[in-house]
Order: sequence, then C-alpha cells, then structure tokens
Amino acid sequence: METRSVIAAIRDGNAVSDAALGGFVKGLADGGVSDAQAGAFAMAVLLKSLAPESRRALTLSMRDSGRILRWSTDRPVLDKHSTGGIGDCISLVLAPALAACGAAVPMISGRGLGHTGGTLDKLEAIPGVSTELETARLQKIVQEVGVVIAAASADIAPADRRLYAVRDVSATVESIDLITASILSKKLAAGLTGLVLDVKQGSGAFMKDLEAARALATSLVETANAAGCRCSALVTDMDQPLAASAGNALEVAEAMRVLTGPTEGRLEKLTCYLGGEALYQGGLYDTAADGARQILKVLRNGQAAEMFGRMLRASGGPTKFVDSWARFLPEATIIREVPAQAAGFVASIDGTALGRAVIALGGGRQVETDRIDPAVGLSDILPLGAEVAPGQPLLRIHASRASHADAAEAIVRDAIDIDIAAPAEKPLVIERVGP
Repeated sequence: METRSVIAAIRDGNAVSDAALGGFVKGLADGGVSDAQAGAFAMAVLLKSLAPESRRALTLSMRDSGRILRWSTDRPVLDKHSTGGIGDCISLVLAPALAACGAAVPMISGRGLGHTGGTLDKLEAIPGVSTELETARLQKIVQEVGVVIAAASADIAPADRRLYAVRDVSATVESIDLITASILSKKLAAGLTGLVLDVKQGSGAFMKDLEAARALATSLVETANAAGCRCSALVTDMDQPLAASAGNALEVAEAMRVLTGPTEGRLEKLTCYLGGEALYQGGLYDTAADGARQILKVLRNGQAAEMFGRMLRASGGPTKFVDSWARFLPEATIIREVPAQAAGFVASIDGTALGRAVIALGGGRQVETDRIDPAVGLSDILPLGAEVAPGQPLLRIHASRASHADAAEAIVRDAIDIDIAAPAEKPLVIERVGP
C-alpha cells in the first residue's frame, strides 16, 4: 500500500497489513513520508485507534527502523520506564540498584519537556557527566560496570524520533497506540530481557484519569510481551510529588539520600516495588516480593551507591561524588520559604502546577531547545495530609532571580490547598498490570 492508502485505511477504520505499516515506518525514517502525511497518520490513529496486532506491528517496525543493541552477557538485560511525574528521580536510584542485584542495565532515558522533568537533565546536574554517548561506549560501560543512563543515539528507532516531533505539533501526543509504539520501540531496540513500567496517574501525571492510566499500562504490557520482552506495569500515585523536591540538582540530592539512606519514604518504597518487578521479569527472583527485598538490601548496604559512583566515573563524572555529593551539586542564590496562610491540612496538590513553577524558575523546558538552570526548583514540599500552622513553610523555592521566585510563588500558592480536614490516603501503588 502507498502512504495515502495506509492513512485512508486507518482513517476509515479498516485493517492495514504489517507490511504496509512497515513501509510507512520506513518512509518516516528515510524521509519518504512528508510531515503532512505523518501528521495525518498520527491523527487517524488517535481518532480510530489500532487493533492490538497492528499496534504490535507498528512498534516492531519502529524498533527495526534503526540499530538494535546486542549483548554478550549471561545477565538479564533490564530497564524501567516512567510515564512522567513530579519529583520522580527514581531512575537514578533504581538503575544502579538493579545492576547491584546482578542485572545489566542500559537505561535509555529522555530530557524534560513540559511540566515533568527528564532523567538526563537530572544526571547532567552532576559536573562532568556526559549522557550523549556513542553506542559503542554505551555498550562498553554496561559490559564493564553493569549500568549506564544515556540518551538514545540517532540510530536508535529513528522513525520514532521523526513521528514524535510531528505528534508534538499536531495535537496527537495523547494517542495510547502512538505512546505505546514510541516508548517500546526504543526500549526493545535496547535488546532488553525484561522491562517494568511505572504508569503515573493523578494531578502531576499526563494521565489524570485512572481508566486512561490503566488502558495505557495494559497496551504497553500486552505489546511488550507479544514482542518477546517480559514486562509488567505498576499504576502509581502522582497526586503528590514522589520525592519532596522538584528540579534537577534538588532531585539528585533526593536520590542520593535514598542511595546513602535509609530514608523509608515514597521514593525508596517505589524503588523497591519497581525493582522487585524488574528482577522478577528478568528471572533473577521467583517473585516480585523477593526481588523487592533484594533491592532494599543493596540500597541499605551501600552496594547500589557504589554502583552509582562507578557509573558516574565511567560517564565522566566526579570520582568522589558518592562520598561527598552535596559539595558537587549547584546551589541557587535565592532560597525563599512559602508559608501557609491558614491552619489545617494539606488537602490537595496540583502537581502539574508545581511543574510549571519549576519551568518559571528556569528549571524546565517549554520547547526542546530551551536551556535549563540545574540549581533551581522546589524543595521540602509538604506531603498530602501534613498538618500545618499559619506561617509554617509549605515548601522552599530555589531561584536565580527574585522575579523568577515571585512568579513561582504565585503558582505554588494556587497549587496547594489547605483544608480543615485531612484527605483520604491513597496507596502509592494503585494496581499491577501484567503476568
């Protein structure tokens, strides 16, 4: 089928062969498909959806549009993906913990865009760290250290790179089929044995609605398993930040507190849940609960922190970072407390608004070319249910300019509601999806 016929078939709700989808994806990668045609395809998929077998075919064709990594190791090759949230620095903790448990971890990550932060931006808040690695160097670090966190190279799923850019300007980002193909094409190209997915739901997530989060988790898990990668997903709470900070260097500090802990907070708990799932999917443990206990063990005995330090050194970072991490991280010149104006309980937090506040401070991107300030952000964010007195700080703003702090304060004041009654407690892990 030619390109126009593929678009028309999807628009009309008709079946499209695997070969036709493969031809369309090839055109995305080599320029044979125009931007207008790519946008029309994305809109047709958004409005009509794909059958599960077509979703799998699209995903595999996008995976096969570039290089697929091969590994010469007897360790399971594992990874994790999050759909994005506020204060979600879990990758910095989980990747070295998985490696300390015996997995090989080539974590292909992204940069922040919109209200959520990006793992690469957080890691690059550490002086000297390079995340733009040639494929050969990435593979060498995984072979010698066991873990790396890096950007996808240009030869990994190039069709996804093209389609993602078109989706961003054509109001088609929300398509579950296209989200599935985008996420999994890159993950499958990394040559994974097993994958765990953290699908966020709540005020700080892209998926505000539980049904939408469940649908995305199901699509991802079914497609990954059908493609031969063992996979499960946890739908997790994002009605409040995962950690008490939002902003790149501030979130690195949160991750280091867990790695050098114990902390017993939400970040550590979810690391154990997700890590247990990954170790189970990789065949290292008979149950996810057994895997979670091993993750906690390597966090508490320092093995995960040691692995993090080795990964940093291999990526150009400081030799002694783990021993004295606080002195390496950039600090903002202005730190301002935002006090509560009434007594009560923290009843709700608009996580998306907190993300916008970080952007207003210069710590996030509106467009891909924006430069970010790694030092700015929010810290000491009170959790849902916290009891406050008038004048007690709800959080602290870290800014480079007073005008930026003013803008962020206006946003966060509207984002945090104080009420006389404490909110009902919501579980951190809402449900599990997968085998």
